[in-house]
Amino acid sequence: MTDKPAANDDAAKLEGLPEGETPVAAAAPELVPAAQVTAALEAAAEFKDKHLRLLAEMENLRRRTEKEVADARQYGISRFAGDVLAVADNMHRALATLDEEVRAGADAKLILLIEGVELTERELHKTLEKHGVKKFTPQGEKFDPNLHQAMYEVPNSDVPAGHVAQVIQSGYMIGERMLRPALVGVSKPAAKAASN
Repeated sequence: MTDKPAANDDAAKLEGLPEGETPVAAAAPELVPAAQVTAALEAAAEFKDKHLRLLAEMENLRRRTEKEVADARQYGISRFAGDVLAVADNMHRALATLDEEVRAGADAKLILLIEGVELTERELHKTLEKHGVKKFTPQGEKFDPNLHQAMYEVPNSDVPAGHVAQVIQSGYMIGERMLRPALVGVSKPAAKAASN
């Protein structure tokens, strides 16, 4: 007997529907056990944590790559620039051998040659600076082992002890990095007269 009222209810529901429509079974929501909800929440938290870590890792990778590209642009010519410095040094040494007497007694062709070499040296230094290579001459500065290479000590009362008294060879920087340290003579206190 219990089946008949249920059948009557179904029939009553069907009669109230517009023609051509079929009823959708409205199933009662199944109750989900608390253990499944907890497991699903834990899995979601784990996936969220993995996602956030992956995002952070990708951001770090992006920053690292940008820095490496910037460094490659700025410091990529270091080896080539180091080799070109030998040419610049030789030009400077060649010009340093010509004192004022030689220049004054030189004929017009020799003066043109000297001026051409000086112009070439200046142009070479401009080109190096254009690419981030800067020359420094630390005369009189405090000795810094990160920038200078001490070749010898010089007893000198004009320059404080521990300062650069003589520059043998200029140093060069490329960006913020050392390309070549300056070769220097470091001052030391002048020897005091021995007492009798």
